[in-house]
Amino acid sequence: MKTIWRWALWTAVIAGAIALLEWWRWVRRECSQDRPILAASERYGVEPALVKAVVWRESRFDPLAKGRRGEVGLMQIMEGTAHEWAAAEGLKLFYHRQLFDPWRNTQAGAWYLAKLRRRYQHTDNPLPYTLADYNAGRGNVLRWAKGAAATNSVAFIEAIGFPGTKQYVRTALARFERYRKTFPPKSRSRRKSRPPCI
Repeated sequence: MKTIWRWALWTAVIAGAIALLEWWRWVRRECSQDRPILAASERYGVEPALVKAVVWRESRFDPLAKGRRGEVGLMQIMEGTAHEWAAAEGLKLFYHRQLFDPWRNTQAGAWYLAKLRRRYQHTDNPLPYTLADYNAGRGNVLRWAKGAAATNSVAFIEAIGFPGTKQYVRTALARFERYRKTFPPKSRSRRKSRPPCI
């Protein structure tokens, strides 16, 4: 009987240690891109919590992630968007594959988020519109933003016609709120926000 209890105890200890190790690896991975996220956010005036939420949703912090339609890197930037960003920044020698670099990728992604967010300033909350545009494109957002959904973000989320995009928006918004605790907006704190990860 003692042997069974001993084995059960050791199994529980080993399982707990493995779970703790996996948790620690995830926390390290989740914090691994905070420096480029902060730099890009500051440069383009986008909340770091929003950039990090999109990174989490798009690539789970994998800088080498590749999408099915040619999206690359942390924020899964499409080639057309990448070249638009490069032209806006005056980058002469630019190749889409350079966006596997987390610093460049978050720069391009934060620039694009800022651009999209400006489109929806007339709404009560531009974030759901911005995230839906990032995921499904402007044409779809315009199709869903009719009637009350044109300016009411709650109505807009309900009007999203693609279940995957609706889920994308909801999960990214939830992560955004979670990461806001780590990256407080400058208006809430006078000192420079520094996440506990770095």
